[in-house]
Amino acid sequence: MDDALTVHRLHFAFTITFHYLFPQLTMGLALLIVILKSIALTRNEERYNDAARFWARIFGINFAMGVVTGIPMEFQFGTNWADFSKAAGGVIGQTLAMEGVFSFFLESSFLGLFLFGEKRLGPVGHWFAALMVFIGSWLSGYFIIATDAWMQHPVGHEVLPSGEIVLRSFWALLLNPWAFWQYAHNMNGAVLTACFVMAGTGAYYVLARKHDEMGRLFLRVAVIVGAVSSIVQLYPTGDAQGKMVARHQPVTLAAMEALFHTEAGAPLVIIGQPDMERQRLDNPIVIPKMLSFLTYQRWTHEIKGLNDFPREDWPDNIPLLYYAYHIMVGLGTFFIAIFCGAAFLLWRGALYGAKGALYLLMLAIPLPYIANTAGWITAEVGRQPWLIYGLMRTADGYSKNVSAGNGLFTLIGFMGLYTVLAMLFLFLIRREVDRGPAAPPPARATAGR
Repeated sequence: MDDALTVHRLHFAFTITFHYLFPQLTMGLALLIVILKSIALTRNEERYNDAARFWARIFGINFAMGVVTGIPMEFQFGTNWADFSKAAGGVIGQTLAMEGVFSFFLESSFLGLFLFGEKRLGPVGHWFAALMVFIGSWLSGYFIIATDAWMQHPVGHEVLPSGEIVLRSFWALLLNPWAFWQYAHNMNGAVLTACFVMAGTGAYYVLARKHDEMGRLFLRVAVIVGAVSSIVQLYPTGDAQGKMVARHQPVTLAAMEALFHTEAGAPLVIIGQPDMERQRLDNPIVIPKMLSFLTYQRWTHEIKGLNDFPREDWPDNIPLLYYAYHIMVGLGTFFIAIFCGAAFLLWRGALYGAKGALYLLMLAIPLPYIANTAGWITAEVGRQPWLIYGLMRTADGYSKNVSAGNGLFTLIGFMGLYTVLAMLFLFLIRREVDRGPAAPPPARATAGR
């Protein structure tokens, strides 16, 4: 691995993939905690407060891990992607700075109040703290998405003769049409992650006959929210995001579907293996004309294939893009079946005794993490070979003075450090799950005893 560009790409891919394992749960849990606190406040039921306190502890652990793993990425813009930072820092620095100064401090400040100030705040104040944590975490998500959306669909900028990209319209950057649907799709995916974690934990408690009442509460809230979110993930958010790709990155759409040749009435691929040498899809199972209909609402609309685009503009790893996209879509469809099936059992009053459904919910906890990771791979690999779509190629943005050996050395170091962090995270989460909700506070030592 002596190609410095490849090492820098792998380095950032590893750090950001590992990092995003944590924010997706905190952003999703932020909404569910607000729901739990709202029910507790309106119904005056203490068990919902107990549930909120339990998930606040999980939230706190995830938040800490997200901070620790997120900070290095800010430095990587300078250490691994110096030419990109020099050219576009005046644009992306706006949203990244707002994320740190506004949303992060809002979230972290009120998280401290939420975790440690319940007695002083009172019921309404504690609910308000939960709401502010939710707003802060989701606002943070928007600023990050707005940054990535500008790289996908650059707007409101001007390229100077020196090659520097400067911002000409702050509101165009912030209200980028690409950002809206990407944000909705991403945040709904985070809610799905939280729903699976909450439902899986509830299923574990019910199956183990431990904290049974709280396990049922977790299941009820998570399954209802998850059923809605799983459908919203497909439509309208997933549908609209796909149409944005078709409109602004047609070569990416062709690569996602391994559509090598232009077709009127293009099919939707269910399964198949892309053969790059022969430029065909092997063993395909397709739905005729469905891609044209889903994308343009016309059965016979022409979809451009890869053959209609210059080879140098093709995504540089089409098989990875194709499989990541189909894993994401396949799992998303599976999520609808899981949560809608669980919601039906809940409605019939049979969910808590359906061991098969409970085991499925418990074992499905890793799946939304896989789906969200596959979704981000689809977005980022699909943008290649561009770092900023249409403006800067990835090969022009990395740090030319940092060798492949230097990059590989730090990548190995990060892998080792993050392995330790992962073990620590799993230990802390396991301890909280074993401790369970509404655990009594530890007894204080008394002088003289």
